Amino acid sequence: MKTQIMSILRSMLLLVAVLLFSQCDTEDPEPENEEELITTLEMTFSPIEGGDDIVFSVYDEDGDGPIEPVYTNGTLAANTNYNVNIEVRNDVDNENITTEIIEEDEEHQFFFETAVSLFLEFSYEDADDNGDPIGLSTIFYAQEPSNGTLTVTLRHEANKSAEGAINGDPSNAGGETDIQAIFDVVIE
Repeated sequence: MKTQIMSILRSMLLLVAVLLFSQCDTEDPEPENEEELITTLEMTFSPIEGGDDIVFSVYDEDGDGPIEPVYTNGTLAANTNYNVNIEVRNDVDNENITTEIIEEDEEHQFFFETAVSLFLEFSYEDADDNGDPIGLSTIFYAQEPSNGTLTVTLRHEANKSAEGAINGDPSNAGGETDIQAIFDVVIE
């Protein structure tokens, strides 16, 4: 009888152990570079010769979700050079994504593409630890009166040495697009 009780106790202990181990957390770990929500991209154009700042911005409450982004566009002065600084945020969670871009500078690059009808050129003013462009700080040259679109694309893990990448052309750079904004620009 004592042997039967011991056998039953062992079976119960085994069952308890199996139940305890099956209750362990089996959730998949979060990916290391989980894509964060980017709601806001702001470009501040500061005239080099002095004058008021012009801010172009896009706010997209749900990132890539169904809610349409809200754009603030502006007018630039013809024949004027601008220092341009970019700030990227997640305003929903009050996070400054710009800080992360600076910390991971070798993994990020902004690309700037203008419509043929827009006489706006730029040059990168910042570089990562390898001397490749980032784009948080640039100089834009507003030339003669014109209008058109300026497409701003932030790529993660782009190939910065790809053909055209150093000149702001994302065509061959690859990588993942973190955010893309298309601004309507007028030069008067």
